[in-house]
Amino acid sequence: MALTGGRPQPRAGASGKDHGPYGRGHAHPSCSASITPAAAEPLRHGRVLRGITPFPPRSRWPHSNKPARLRSLWYQWPAVSASECILNEESHVHILTTGIAGFIGSRVTEMLLEQGYQVCGVDNMCAAYDLRLKEYRLAKLRGREGLDFYQADIADRDAISAVWRESGPFDAVINLAARAGVRQSVENPWVYVEANMTGTLNLLELCRHSGVRKFVLASTSSLYGGDNPVPFSEDAETSRPLSPYAASKKGAEALCFTYHHLYDIDVTVFRYFTVYGPAGRPDMSLFRFVQWIHEERPLRLYGDGTQSRDFTYVDDVARGTILGLKPVGYEIINLGGDSPHDLLELIGLVEREAGKKGKIERHPMHSADVMATWADVSKARRLLDWRPEVSLEEGVALLSAWYLENRQWAKDIDTAD
Repeated sequence: MALTGGRPQPRAGASGKDHGPYGRGHAHPSCSASITPAAAEPLRHGRVLRGITPFPPRSRWPHSNKPARLRSLWYQWPAVSASECILNEESHVHILTTGIAGFIGSRVTEMLLEQGYQVCGVDNMCAAYDLRLKEYRLAKLRGREGLDFYQADIADRDAISAVWRESGPFDAVINLAARAGVRQSVENPWVYVEANMTGTLNLLELCRHSGVRKFVLASTSSLYGGDNPVPFSEDAETSRPLSPYAASKKGAEALCFTYHHLYDIDVTVFRYFTVYGPAGRPDMSLFRFVQWIHEERPLRLYGDGTQSRDFTYVDDVARGTILGLKPVGYEIINLGGDSPHDLLELIGLVEREAGKKGKIERHPMHSADVMATWADVSKARRLLDWRPEVSLEEGVALLSAWYLENRQWAKDIDTAD
């Protein structure tokens, strides 16, 4: 794979014709005729579904007779700026992206497809929160040329291996599948270890045995805990995580370094800071505040509201994640808004958009929460030429507009702890 200013071309054999919602295969049952999650058929957990025809067998690759050629081309990447991180027209770039029905994963997948990459998308469609949000995100991907979709769990070694055999080989893996959430992890730590550590290990093992040279991991700012000075540098102390969620992500980061050291897999680890935006996670404060204020429900505020967060718009995070496909060796990189805001200020922004006042109901701050987060993004600027572009005011307006457009069903999304 050589990096130039060109763009990746469609896979060999792709006709470019419209073969239905997911290409040549059958429409995914979660996608209805329009983007209306309420009308979508529920999915059974653990079922593997194919989207378009699988990646052509290795013997049918006209430009690359053996996967080894792809592996050797890795070492021919010239030194280029991150803004040129697009693969050239001779490459047929196939990326395994996990968690594509998730908030960040769906937006990353959209951007990859827009840039001409071929994507094998995986999601287990777990009901950690209302599946209508995941179905909505998947519906936005329907009909996109170059997408395979499989319902499978990365923590299930047999299931993800079956996807790998059928749709591979791959040039890179972007692992965005995870169980997220600080407070929930305290109640059920086992599922976090299974998804975030075992799932990552399964993917790294598949990369190791099939020669995939690039791995991107989604991690979290929760690792920085409550004792580090702000803004948080990637070199800050992270050996004392305050929640099982943070601990599981620390374990995933450690596994990535081990596989980089032992097997020379190039790894970019991103620590995301409080990602928000349209169709976001309903356990996050911004989704909750928008829903609660618009529907005039009690607004549960944990702590006194002076705790601050470095809110980061989802498009900025997705853009940075794709830039992470460039070769870096092994690097941990913060992606954050670089402008922390306290929760009371955030509530005020939502109130102004809604034209309503929130009915604040105060609760004690959770012991796993921290008072402040703030990303030092100088490393992302230096290595990836990345910087956040969407201000919190703009992002809140976009989220509020999305909520009003989808209020008929979004108002019923469960936002409980």
